[in-house]
Amino acid sequence: MMRGSTFQTDAMKSVRFVDGELIPVGKILCLGRNYPEHAKEMNAEVPSAPVVFMKPSTAIVEEGGSVMIPPISTDVHHEVELVIVIGPGGRNISAARAMEHVAGYAVGLDMTLRDVQADAKRKGLPWTVAKGFDTSAPLSGAVRRAAVGDPHALTLELRVNGTLRQRASTSSMLVRVPEIVAYCSTIFTLETGDLIFTGTPEGVGRVVHGDRLEALIAGVGSLTVGVV
Repeated sequence: MMRGSTFQTDAMKSVRFVDGELIPVGKILCLGRNYPEHAKEMNAEVPSAPVVFMKPSTAIVEEGGSVMIPPISTDVHHEVELVIVIGPGGRNISAARAMEHVAGYAVGLDMTLRDVQADAKRKGLPWTVAKGFDTSAPLSGAVRRAAVGDPHALTLELRVNGTLRQRASTSSMLVRVPEIVAYCSTIFTLETGDLIFTGTPEGVGRVVHGDRLEALIAGVGSLTVGVV
């Protein structure tokens, strides 16, 4: 008779602020096609309403860790993103009060199994496997909201093995931080430690075994991970 395997899991995933506070991560919400040039490079329409999908907290990998390419894919892409860290939770939050629910920001990578995603799109299936696999959400430490100032005036960069792949400004986001928080809260009750990935700009591309990814958002932080 076959038996299931037993193994030791890591502790609950958390986000660490630069001042030392550690907050357990709840759900991870992500926006798709929130930069018009990225929608264009994906041959997709610019959405009239936010496109939201989810990743489990087990997708997080910390600074210095590695993205593990699962055997079901041969086309894994990088997507650098500004990440919102939710402080006080709430539901049906107004855009006018939304920033009161933002504890801070971090640098994130939305790693995507592009071939698996494309197949799911053709079949009208969810993107969960393509977006939510283990290590699909590399995450930096977080900084407090007050230390960042305007989150819509930040430069995002992503380098692979030292070569610049993505560089853009958060000013190009279609849906901005207050509206993102407000919209998500009409569908999901937001809780302390929830993360919202706010979308990626143009320049996404493939990574392979042995690559080194370096993400930077000026004023927020940096993130370096490998690919295995």
